[in-house]
Amino acid sequence: MMPAPSGRARITVYCIAEALDRVKLESLIRIKHPAWETHSYQDVVHARLPGPAANSTTSGGAPPDDMGGVGSDVFFFEYGVVAFWGLQQQQETSILRTLAVSAERSPLARYERDEFVFNISVSEPPHIQNDTITINRRQATDHQVRLAISHALAQSTKLSVYEERVVALVEESKHLPQDLALHGRVSMSTKKLAQLIGKVFLQSSTLNLLSTVMDTPEFFWSAPDQLQALYERACEYLELDTRAEVLNARFEVLQEMLDMLRDHKNNSHAARLEWIIIWLLLVDVILMLFQLLSLFGLV
Repeated sequence: MMPAPSGRARITVYCIAEALDRVKLESLIRIKHPAWETHSYQDVVHARLPGPAANSTTSGGAPPDDMGGVGSDVFFFEYGVVAFWGLQQQQETSILRTLAVSAERSPLARYERDEFVFNISVSEPPHIQNDTITINRRQATDHQVRLAISHALAQSTKLSVYEERVVALVEESKHLPQDLALHGRVSMSTKKLAQLIGKVFLQSSTLNLLSTVMDTPEFFWSAPDQLQALYERACEYLELDTRAEVLNARFEVLQEMLDMLRDHKNNSHAARLEWIIIWLLLVDVILMLFQLLSLFGLV
């Protein structure tokens, strides 16, 4: 008989790439870990690791965190995020190295990582507080409960990647309005300014087109209502809607600022061309005057 689930464990979520190759990932799992219990969902591959199976992934043979016989889970999201439940750091690193990295598409230069605590309670209802996720003991063995929460955690971690990117873009461009205010011109070349505008547009459009990050996952279309309620509570705790709105607003401000600077550069260039044309016309008039004067023998 399985022991009663109890105790606390860690949840770690990594964003490692822009996307994961699902076909390659599932093939690697079948080859390297045939004993894992796997489930396939829209945008997600789930693997449940029993204690012995989890131990086999580590070089030191350390047991997973104490989950009271519930087992450990890994959720591989197609948009480049991996969520671990009840594993130790060395186990997570091993799985990332042997499975996830091999299936990466456009890997990130630096992984984004979030960590939470998972608590199984006898009496408390499901809730999230102070980065601690509490689930009732009756739900502890249901991997779909963890999947519902993992969807929100994975979306949050993916969103963090874009938040860091917009911060980097702000740092790269924040001196431009100051240059314009102090010197009346923009020191950045037209080519570099165009490249910066392209970066902002690319990140903004990618975020908006990546519906798996912004929208409710398709899993919940047919899932029980209590799972969607659990997902929504996790989203509310992580402030996903607010963060997405703020992120889009920042992209819009950046885009407007860079468009204004580009227009300023274009206007400055047009003004220079106008003066060049004026001087050329003036020179042409002077030459014509000399020709007329020479006809009358005045020069």
